[in-house]
Amino acid sequence: MQVKKIASVVNSFPGMPGTAVKLLAMIDDPAMRVSQIEKILRQDPGLTANVLRLANSAYFGIPSKVGSIRQAVILLGLKRLIQMVIAACVSAIMDKPVPGYDLPPGELWRHSIAVSVAAEGLVKELKVDAAEEIFTAALLHDVGKLVLGEFVKDDFEQIETAVSQGITFETAETIVLGTNHADTGAQILTNWSLPVEIVNAVRWHHAPESADRTSSMIDIVHVANFTSMLIGVGIGRDGLQHQPSVEVTERLGLEPYHLEKVASQTMQWVTELSEVLGAT
Repeated sequence: MQVKKIASVVNSFPGMPGTAVKLLAMIDDPAMRVSQIEKILRQDPGLTANVLRLANSAYFGIPSKVGSIRQAVILLGLKRLIQMVIAACVSAIMDKPVPGYDLPPGELWRHSIAVSVAAEGLVKELKVDAAEEIFTAALLHDVGKLVLGEFVKDDFEQIETAVSQGITFETAETIVLGTNHADTGAQILTNWSLPVEIVNAVRWHHAPESADRTSSMIDIVHVANFTSMLIGVGIGRDGLQHQPSVEVTERLGLEPYHLEKVASQTMQWVTELSEVLGAT
């Protein structure tokens, strides 16, 4: 098994940029001021420009042009701004080819954005009480593939043989490599000090019924991932066998027409957001 090598790569994986870490630390601070956010973002003009481009995208529906971070916070709120900062920060590392999963450059990023859009669409369509951080959890759900891709490529024949026995791709990863991309992604986000709810949504996005406790965030990210596969965004070698969990479908009251509506909305927005965030 490759567990030690994988753990070493995880520990050397790029950290969350300092700007995002500082903002995350402020998110629950009742004394936080907009001027503090402006001061932090002023140190990174490129990031500020990307965040403002995102704030002005049609997806967020602000009728007037957003010209400053102060205006973005007032119109969108701090949590939404931090989601944008995280998205702008990770776009560069996730816009790469992923060997092993047969994902060309930009496809993992497009899939990540599609799952984020689908997750927010499902929350609205199903009237689910879900935390705002669901956008970030969905965006980062497959970050573990960036580490595991090379290992999957090297041992793909063994993984494929295991899958042919009727088990899931993630189970085959665990059998052959000693871990899977969901657990690996959860470890990366733990190292980034992201909230435990986001970490758990990433860890259990393929197996929500195995989580210690259920949560709407886990369930929604799980179904959003399937929705992205439905529209053909991010279908790598592991993507053709996924089906939504029966337990989750029942918990959410999910019907086929919900999936059809959200899938259609997701198709509409994924290209625009990919372009805004620099993915091709």
